[in-house]
Amino acid sequence: MKRDFDIIIIGGGLAGLSAAIHLSKNSFRVLLIEKNTYPKHKVCGEYISNEVLPYLNYLGFNPFKYGATAITKFELTTHHNKKISAKLPLGGFGISRYEMDYQLYQLALKNDVTVEHEQVTEVRFKDDQFKVQTQSESIFEAKIVIGAYGKRSGLDQTLNRKFIKKRSPYLAVKFHASGKFNPQKVALHNFNGGYCGVSKVENNHINLCYISTYKAFKTYKNIADFQEHILFKNKALKQLFTESEMVFKKPLTISQISFETKTTVENHMLMIGDSAGMIHPLCGNGMAMAFRSAQLASEHIIDYLQAKIATRSQLEQYYSKSWKRTFNLRLKAGHSIAYLFRQDWLAPKLLTVLRRLPFLIPLIIKMTHGRPMKV
Repeated sequence: MKRDFDIIIIGGGLAGLSAAIHLSKNSFRVLLIEKNTYPKHKVCGEYISNEVLPYLNYLGFNPFKYGATAITKFELTTHHNKKISAKLPLGGFGISRYEMDYQLYQLALKNDVTVEHEQVTEVRFKDDQFKVQTQSESIFEAKIVIGAYGKRSGLDQTLNRKFIKKRSPYLAVKFHASGKFNPQKVALHNFNGGYCGVSKVENNHINLCYISTYKAFKTYKNIADFQEHILFKNKALKQLFTESEMVFKKPLTISQISFETKTTVENHMLMIGDSAGMIHPLCGNGMAMAFRSAQLASEHIIDYLQAKIATRSQLEQYYSKSWKRTFNLRLKAGHSIAYLFRQDWLAPKLLTVLRRLPFLIPLIIKMTHGRPMKV
């Protein structure tokens, strides 16, 4: 079976769904290929900066309609139990990927996006046209293909992307819990070897999502032992975990999380979201980057398909330059901040400095966040 579209998007997370809605609103025939069905929980911090709200409004999506919690405050603790609090410059909101992805999926369907729940096995580019093959041996053709399939995939190996060859030392664990936590606050609690992000989402649930190194984790038999001996040295984390009731029967986990530099164009595919690059979770703004990259790619693709950009080569160059201009500072700042706070001897000293010079905190947050998205 072969079917033709204007654009094929591989991956139906935040970046893929928002690009699909954006492009379909501009009257293009869009196919979204996502291997999983909706709704589905994902390992994610589930806090997102308000910078995306103008774009979400353009797409026709209001997160507060689906129970998103408004967040205005930020708290950071070290594993030495030093704490600092601040007001978020733009503010943000908390909503689960279970709810947000599902509602964006429903909006994509309303905008006549075609959705196939398939696993993509191959992408071929020849004679200025893409052929995308799935596990069921269906073949789809399009002028444009967008890669939005997330942190890492078998496609990355097929495309021989450089980052996939390097083993990553990180893994992540996520819980939803029921308990006491200020819904206006997003917290980042440091422990030896990692960080745990905490925020309220819909249904009054608390999202607890932490990232750790294998080195810190490997000496313990299981997640419960690791939390008991490592996480709970941070008193704030111990209180949250021991005084809350876990909603998930088992935590969600992912491994091989890579913060290596990625390319934004591969085999003429435009990469968006985590497929193009990830900011360290310490900076808590990966979801906003997903939406922003989807907007950038969609705007360039529209210009290309409407002949405002003359050639595919120009399209790829313009998108790559726009992506770097938009995100390079965020990523560099994220790497630097994460490195500094990973130094056990240095993190308490940094917090002491920040407590004495509190005006620095909003400036640091702004370095890893963007301005409200223009539409």
